[in-house]
This record gives sequence, C-alpha cells and structure tokens, in this order.
Amino acid sequence: MDFITQLPLSNNLNSILVVGDRFSKMAIFTPAYGTITSLKLSQIFISHIFSKHGLPVSIVSDRGSLFVSSFWTNLFQKLKISRDLSTFFHPETDGQTERVNQILEQYLLMYVWLASKNINTTRPTKKLSERWLGPFEVLKKIGSHAYHLKLPQQWKSVHPVFHVSLLEPVKKSSIPNCNQFPEQEEWEVAQVLDSKLKRGKLWYLVEWKGFSKDPEKTTWEPASNLTS
Repeated sequence: MDFITQLPLSNNLNSILVVGDRFSKMAIFTPAYGTITSLKLSQIFISHIFSKHGLPVSIVSDRGSLFVSSFWTNLFQKLKISRDLSTFFHPETDGQTERVNQILEQYLLMYVWLASKNINTTRPTKKLSERWLGPFEVLKKIGSHAYHLKLPQQWKSVHPVFHVSLLEPVKKSSIPNCNQFPEQEEWEVAQVLDSKLKRGKLWYLVEWKGFSKDPEKTTWEPASNLTS
C-alpha cells in the first residue's frame, strides 16, 4: 500500500490511498486527506478494505510515519496481520504498488487542446491556421474559470494561463497512443502552383479556395498535409 499525494483538491480531498493485492493484482483506490491520521487510516481500511475483502495475512508498505506509528503497530498486532516494511536499500519490496502508482498518476494527468485564436502561428492568415493546438498538460486550476498549462519552450513569450472558453479536453481514443482532435474545418485546395523537394520531402505551393485573389495567402504545405 502507498499514498499518491499533493493532488488538486476535490471535495476537500487531495490524496489517494493505493492498496494492491499481490496475488490477483487487483488495486483499490480510496480518496483521502493529505494529512490523514493513523486513526482515520484504520477507519478507511475497515470500511473499504477489510469489510469487502477480509483481513490480509500481511501488508507491505514503506516506512512512512503513518505506517510505523504505535497506533498502527498495535492495531496490526491485535488483528494478527504481519507488516513488511520496505527499505531504501530494497525498494522492490513494494514494487507492485509503485508500478500501480505510476499507471494511476498517468491517468490522473489532464490534457487539453488550446484554441489558436490568440496564438501567432506561421500561417499567412488565421483562417489557414489549425483551430486547436496541443495537447498540453494542465498544471493547475486558477480560480474557477482558468487553467495553467505546460507550454513548450519556444512559447516563452506566451502567458501560460488560459480561460476555459479557449480549452477543450482531450478525449481518449480506443486506439493506443492516438489522440482525438476537436472537430475543425477543412480547407479546400483551389490549385497547386508549384512543388519542391525539401530535405527529401515533397512540398506543394497551394492556392486555397476562397483566397485565390490574394497571392500573399498561398502557402507551402508538405504533401502529408493534403488529401485527395
């Protein structure tokens, strides 16, 4: 067992107690306080673990102050539960919980798309720019209507806090490692004016439908950006 701490506050809770079964590999996640007491921890175990799964033969944990407290020690002695405390020299003792923690922490990360309306891009006109940029990791909530995003290094001049109206949550895809973009308009090619090879890749000089009267709005696009 272990804690994931320092999470964003939700219903006055900001931690998750992770308890993994060594045999079935099943994991139980219970919301908790970051400053939980030994008494409260025992109540969580009685309500969410012991009442549903019975008393374990042993429990593996680190040497955190909660897990080595006299109250917790006496409780385990009364219940005849063996405690296996991991050490700095043998962290693999609780390796299963650490792996579960890593997976859960990835699930807890929130990513969003950012509307490009206030971001300067390399496109000659806003109408040719991608409507959504990202995805970007949400670092924290600012007030009730804004979020602080983790932006790339090249965006140092961009203020990283954005109103919710400029953000869209990233929807999980059923295809591994594939993100679903928010719906956006597609632009139709009027004609291809020229082509060139750049670093071994084919590029086209494109005149866009609706902008044919403005030669400054033509753009060089990689062939991969165009579909027939």
